Amino acid sequence: MTVAAIPAEFRLGTYDYELPRELVAAHPVEPRDAARLLHVGSRLDDRTMLDLPALLRPGDLLVFNDTKVIPARLAGRRGAAGVEVTLHRELAPDLWRAFAKGARRLRAGDGIAFAPDFAAIVEEKHEAGDVTLRFDRAGAALREALGRHGIMPLPPYIRRAAGGEARDRADYQTIFAAREGAVAAPTAGLHFTRRLLDRLAAAEIGWVTLTLHVGAGTFLPVKVEDTRLHRMHTEWGEIAPETAARIAAAQAAGGRLVAVGTTSLRLLESAAAADGTVPAFAGETDLFIRPGYRFKAVDLLLTNFHLPRSTLLMLVAAFAGLERIRAAYAHAVERRYRFFSYGDACLLEPPAG
Repeated sequence: MTVAAIPAEFRLGTYDYELPRELVAAHPVEPRDAARLLHVGSRLDDRTMLDLPALLRPGDLLVFNDTKVIPARLAGRRGAAGVEVTLHRELAPDLWRAFAKGARRLRAGDGIAFAPDFAAIVEEKHEAGDVTLRFDRAGAALREALGRHGIMPLPPYIRRAAGGEARDRADYQTIFAAREGAVAAPTAGLHFTRRLLDRLAAAEIGWVTLTLHVGAGTFLPVKVEDTRLHRMHTEWGEIAPETAARIAAAQAAGGRLVAVGTTSLRLLESAAAADGTVPAFAGETDLFIRPGYRFKAVDLLLTNFHLPRSTLLMLVAAFAGLERIRAAYAHAVERRYRFFSYGDACLLEPPAG
């Protein structure tokens, strides 16, 4: 099939846009709730995160992702050669899949030393720089070693010196971060502070948490022109029974379900039944949401601005409508919003009708 024959909503080039480099945020604003908020409803409205309670209704329920980012990037040596790995999926207490720079020279059985007393063996080599590493320790001991020797795995568009910045250990975690396992932050949650949560509570707007351990696959580029052929990465998530009960109660009372971030939305939609109810859930999801998807449970989406040609931009286009997202992003560029993980936010409503 030629590119011209692919319907526009499935064509990768449809999701491209020009972004001045200076609009990519290198650090979050302080305080976090001072971030700007573009409300995409019947019109485009420039607000701030502190306006969020006024944009929602009493009885609405926010759903946050409580995953916690681990310092999953490691610099090591294989003999005299330098190797950098980014862990992206836990397979066992001592076994991780990882993306490796310089992986072409790695072979199964190779040892990588990250410190005099911390090492791993390459168990298996996969395609595209992906390897399986077995560490010399497991569980809590491995987490402790990562805490001492690892670097926060910021996305590649946030430029840092080789050792990173100490402040990213706090900046790249949400106020809800509790369950270790993510190698990328659920960045929509970065905008929330205790002050903002207090204002939401005063407006009778509740919140619950679920867990989706975000993998580094979220940053992998789409390489096929027909996006229907893209293979989505897999992530593990859980919706606890008490969270499912809170969601059911809010829906029964007429409250809207507000996903805070694309990670929360993907897990809610993965678990949701055809009637929009959300049962408890524990397992993996590889749900790829793109235009044409019919949403079952989520009524509003709070999210950051996403990379060109990314699966996340396709997701927000599916939720809010492709032309509305194009207009919103053009507006955000013109008004100098800050983009991507440490950038500003938008509150998306689905198209009317």
